[in-house]
Amino acid sequence: MASDPEIPDRGYSTSDVSQQSSARPPGFARRNWGKLTLGLLIGLPVVILAVWTTVAMSFTYSSGERIGYVQKLGKKGWICKTWEGELQMSNIPGSAPTLFNFTVRDDSIAQQIQAAEGKQVSLQYAQHVGIPLSCVGETEYFIEGVRVVNERPGLSIPAPSPVPVLPAPPPPDTGKATP
Repeated sequence: MASDPEIPDRGYSTSDVSQQSSARPPGFARRNWGKLTLGLLIGLPVVILAVWTTVAMSFTYSSGERIGYVQKLGKKGWICKTWEGELQMSNIPGSAPTLFNFTVRDDSIAQQIQAAEGKQVSLQYAQHVGIPLSCVGETEYFIEGVRVVNERPGLSIPAPSPVPVLPAPPPPDTGKATP
């Protein structure tokens, strides 16, 4: 049998197999770079916003109390629903009220606020500055507690206790007989 110079005498060698397995099909790198770029364009901003929101919510800029009457409270949002409300504060009767917009993230606190409708309440809040997403809340003031200050609106003093009515004393005796 004559040997053809183009056909090897034996099968594939180890070096032939390693050369063929390391060869990539054309366009392989281009397809992966496109997927990687698309993944980075979508994924990186989502990760950055999630980290930014977590950091902003973990630090409290200020906290305190606001006293007034809750004007409105409702659940808002396209995807993430949060309780958004408005507190009417007025220091002097007859003056223009100041409005305090707030967000409630806890449903049990929202129920307490709804139970105190028409009463003067004190809302304990924490302010978180720099929140990038409105999904967490529309305002930067988050309510953490509710306390009813005045059960009877319009009265700044407690209601007086009822005074018992005493019978009238008998007329003084003048010594004259009555007819």
